[in-house]
Amino acid sequence: MGQVGWKGLCLSLFDYKTEKYVIAKNKKVGILYRVVQLSILAYLVGWVFVVKKGYQDSDTSIQSSVITKLKGVAFTNTSELGERLWDVADYVIPPQVSHHAFYHMPYLLQSSALQSTGIRDALCSKNRDCPAGEAVIAGNGVKTGRCLKVGSNTNGTCEILAWCPVEKKSKPKKPLLATAENFTVYIKNSIRFPKFKFSKTNVLNTDNDSYLKHCHYSAQHLYCPIFHLGKLVSWAGNNFQDMASEGGVIGIQIEWDCDLDKAASECNPHYSFSRLDNKFAEKSISSGYNFRFAKYYRDAEGVEYRTLIKAYGIRFDVMVNGKAGKFNIIPTIINVGSGLALMGAGAFFCDVVLLYLMKKSNFYRGKKYEEVKSSSRKSLPGGTANGNQNSESLATLEQLRQLQTVET
Repeated sequence: MGQVGWKGLCLSLFDYKTEKYVIAKNKKVGILYRVVQLSILAYLVGWVFVVKKGYQDSDTSIQSSVITKLKGVAFTNTSELGERLWDVADYVIPPQVSHHAFYHMPYLLQSSALQSTGIRDALCSKNRDCPAGEAVIAGNGVKTGRCLKVGSNTNGTCEILAWCPVEKKSKPKKPLLATAENFTVYIKNSIRFPKFKFSKTNVLNTDNDSYLKHCHYSAQHLYCPIFHLGKLVSWAGNNFQDMASEGGVIGIQIEWDCDLDKAASECNPHYSFSRLDNKFAEKSISSGYNFRFAKYYRDAEGVEYRTLIKAYGIRFDVMVNGKAGKFNIIPTIINVGSGLALMGAGAFFCDVVLLYLMKKSNFYRGKKYEEVKSSSRKSLPGGTANGNQNSESLATLEQLRQLQTVET
């Protein structure tokens, strides 16, 4: 490459090239292009910025704490217990727990049962058929090593060390604490979004000590998280009395959707309620919710007794979710740039239709793309008096950068 070639290459680095536009007077393609543009613009403004708030930075790593307290008093008079007064210490299990509370309708199976060896639950013919310490499959106790027979029978049953009498298999016909429908539960929820250092609680910030003593949750008292148990169950689509007999699990969902570009008072909790256990399996042996626990004591003679309780009740699971958003220039620029890129994709789509799918696509391609060939250079013999060689003038092909209008 000669000196002239290198010089031309260097000078071309400072050239500016622009695109050549061809306006196609085709109404179908023109309408298609505007429809694509409007669709992209509507998506960008309506969905990205209005619905999804694409101009905001978001934080979904919510930090949350939940405290629950049940209140209510009930009086019962049964053949097993007699007259008894029930308060929070009797029907809330456990008394301190995070994110869930269990309220039970106690169903007393045995008021008292001493430890005895009189329970027979295994066939045997001799003592070695009853290995000492072996657990009974039914789960009532362990074998003592003795085979008990009646009269002259050759077969008997293994003696079992267990609490007696054993648990009854019958289910309660109605809840013991039927009046608990009017009990109340207080659900205090405190949340924090660490990215924005924003904190809030679902309890009204007031110095009035009597506010929580007289309010209940409603549309007018969003920051009074005190709920009637009966209403909670009904909002979940169930009847309290029916559910209390078999037991069940109620999910309480607290949703925080906070736009921090607005005032903090606009960030409010939203509650939803649903039944989490399988309510459609009422005829199944696994329907409802219950568990067993016992209370132990000794009499004056030192004999140990226990009260076995199988509790059917309602468990409340409190689940907290949330998202906070605040304006940030970075996601705004990213989403605007994505929208502009989609505009270019719309032009590309219309080019494909115009150049390859239309009847006169060959004509449009011929107008859009031009083939330019470089001219050849020739040197003519002869020179001037000063020894300088005369050259034939070079033919130059120059592309005119102008706006062409193509009419169909």
